[in-house]
Amino acid sequence: MDNSTTNGIVVLEDGTVFQGKSAGIIGTSTGEICFNTGMTGYQEIYTDPSYFGQLMVCATAHIGNYGIDQDETESDSVKIAGLICKKFSNGYSRPMADGSLQNYFEDNQIVAITDVDTRALVRHIRDKGAMNVIISSEEFDVDRLKAQLKEVPSMQGLELSSKVSTKASFEKIPDKVKCKVALMDYGTKNNIIKCLIDRGVHVKVFPMNSVTKDVMDWNPDGIMLSNGPGDPSAMSDTVKQIQLLLETKLPLFGICLGHQLLSLACGLKTEKMHNGHRGINHPVKNLITGKGEITSQNHGFVVERQSAEESNLVEITHEHLNDHTVAGIRLKNQEAFSVQFHPEASPGPHDSGYLFDQFIEIIKKSKHN
Repeated sequence: MDNSTTNGIVVLEDGTVFQGKSAGIIGTSTGEICFNTGMTGYQEIYTDPSYFGQLMVCATAHIGNYGIDQDETESDSVKIAGLICKKFSNGYSRPMADGSLQNYFEDNQIVAITDVDTRALVRHIRDKGAMNVIISSEEFDVDRLKAQLKEVPSMQGLELSSKVSTKASFEKIPDKVKCKVALMDYGTKNNIIKCLIDRGVHVKVFPMNSVTKDVMDWNPDGIMLSNGPGDPSAMSDTVKQIQLLLETKLPLFGICLGHQLLSLACGLKTEKMHNGHRGINHPVKNLITGKGEITSQNHGFVVERQSAEESNLVEITHEHLNDHTVAGIRLKNQEAFSVQFHPEASPGPHDSGYLFDQFIEIIKKSKHN
């Protein structure tokens, strides 16, 4: 169905209003607004569980022009709360596509507003910071929308991983198994699992509320802490669980939210960012090798740098070159490390794929000791 003749409206928490047209389904949606600067990979972005509860603004002008491919999803459904974009294409040109973005949004019940001045909107968020937003293609009374928006909770202090974590454990087994890794699912992306499978890892994905005994009864060789949505400081039970997992002395690798949770488990602090890092061209410096990496990032919280610098337990291994935020840590007394960016990079560059290889090498050495 083509909704392009139906009006749409965007109302920000600070009262700013943008007008547009409807795409996706007719409806209303709320959440924290964020923007992604990636020029490609919209399907992977929309299905990334880390975006649960957020309304996405795509900074690139054309969305939907290469359609949808069912093999390019990061989870079983669209996870963004809604979409705001400049140009929404009902048609698509890629022969291998399975269908249009419009049909995909209809199947997933996603509200989208198009024909918005996204350049002005992104500049506004960049300057004013992250805030809640309401979008609608059925209600256009600004006062009513503002009243509804006031009921939406702030992302700060919000635990969301339980909304997207698997409810039951499951396994993925490669043809030739080299080692076993327990993946703690706080909202994991499919490509994290794929990157492990491609390296000969037998993966068992555990629900976020699994206890240490559940994990250790499977006898893993290593542990991974996945990405996910929400405020890590609201996950105190999970942090305690990670502290118990660290006591096993198994090699451990954390990504994004997993990085923040590992940091909290080590006594560091996290904080809300002004507007976050979301894109596929973020420059990071590996402080161990001195090399630069172009990375894929998606996070609105970050490890507080001062707490990391003052810690006797961890050292900073990576930093973001734009704002010098902490982009990676490792423990000084055991084989545990984490990064704020996405080495599985889907979408994005593969500069940091070596981190999976590094993790596997650590596991191999640990098994031989």
